[in-house]
Amino acid sequence: MADGPHSEAADAAGAGPAGGRLSAAALIVVNLVPLAGVLALDWDARAVVLLYWAENLVVGFYTVLRMAFLSADEPAHHLGKLFAIPFFCVHFGMFCLVHGVFLVTLLGIGRDGPFMHGGPFAHLWRNLPPGIAWPLFGLFVSHGISFIQNYLQGGEYRTLNIAEAMIRPYGRIMLMHVTILAGAFLVVALGSSVGLLVVLIVLKTVVDLRLHRKSHRAAGMQEPLRSAETTFD
Repeated sequence: MADGPHSEAADAAGAGPAGGRLSAAALIVVNLVPLAGVLALDWDARAVVLLYWAENLVVGFYTVLRMAFLSADEPAHHLGKLFAIPFFCVHFGMFCLVHGVFLVTLLGIGRDGPFMHGGPFAHLWRNLPPGIAWPLFGLFVSHGISFIQNYLQGGEYRTLNIAEAMIRPYGRIMLMHVTILAGAFLVVALGSSVGLLVVLIVLKTVVDLRLHRKSHRAAGMQEPLRSAETTFD
């Protein structure tokens, strides 16, 4: 049954096995880019964790796009988007803010407190590691590849509703950053040696890849269910 019309159409659009491998490969490559920061720019654990915090903003951006591109069969669904998207921006922005203050406080990032000289976001931005532009751009591209291949070409926009799209990033970010913080505390406690930082980066990459596959596999499984429901209606 896996070779049915829907599967063939998805493969032709680039959302089949080849497309999935490309988005996974892009995720792996961009997650290993911080190694260059560690090896060439003397990044420590705090710098690596701040880069991963900045990735939250990229995730939030693509979540807004996912909500905007959701399939809407009725006008009421479009009205729901007009409420849900601004609500998500405010709520997720506060989530990132609290998360950032938590990182600054626990890891002792920066000389001043997080509420000095422009507030927490300005404090976090000032303390981002040197040379972060290219790794951050790489994260933006990696998430963009996944958005195009899995969400648009793979048809995930047809299987999600507005609530599912809105809450999806929270669980992923929380689990990922629990892993990152556990590794970062270990690195800070034992010293920011290159070996330990490499372990932290590889650990984050493995967790990110598993969550990526689980998320898109679950979304793909919903399509046959929705199709079956439509057939019986």
